[in-house]
Amino acid sequence: MALGKIEKVIGQAVPIPGDDIDTDRIIPARFLKCVTFDALGEQLFYDVRFDEDGKSLNFPIDQPQYKGANIIVSGNNFGCGSSREHAPQSIKKAGFDAVIAGSYAEIFFGNCTTLGIVCAEASDEVRASLMKAIAENPSEKMEIDVASSKVLFNGNSYDVSIKPNSKSAFLAGNYDSLADLLARMSKVKELEAGLKYSFKS
Repeated sequence: MALGKIEKVIGQAVPIPGDDIDTDRIIPARFLKCVTFDALGEQLFYDVRFDEDGKSLNFPIDQPQYKGANIIVSGNNFGCGSSREHAPQSIKKAGFDAVIAGSYAEIFFGNCTTLGIVCAEASDEVRASLMKAIAENPSEKMEIDVASSKVLFNGNSYDVSIKPNSKSAFLAGNYDSLADLLARMSKVKELEAGLKYSFKS
């Protein structure tokens, strides 16, 4: 089934400051034994959200003013560390549709794109300005325009960058390679019919 185009991401943003936020901080390794990804949203950033007794540490995504946020604004080298798919899955399952960071680990970025998570890159200056504005106006809606690579927030426009391949995939609605393959099943059948050997079902 073909996926919908992603032309804009609109919603509430939450600042998560810090560079080198790795995949183990995003989703601790002990939660990787799951059969499905369904519960991973609840375990997002678990070890920096709760202490050993399960008491809240008032991490940004748990603060009431950011409840329902679907855009993360963070630092450089976001998603570094081991290349576990569970990290972007936990972000998606927690309801986030986009991340604005200084840079991303390559495999993490690719996994996010496949899940339809827009990963925009922004300068230190832009992110500092956004984080300050978000803290002052936490309920204000943010808009990420994928085509123009602009972020609109609180009456201001900010320049960001979205990698060309990712941008074109979002705008065309073919960012998930499996969904794209299934949508082209007639072509697959056509190719299969032309092979000199066959697959037995």
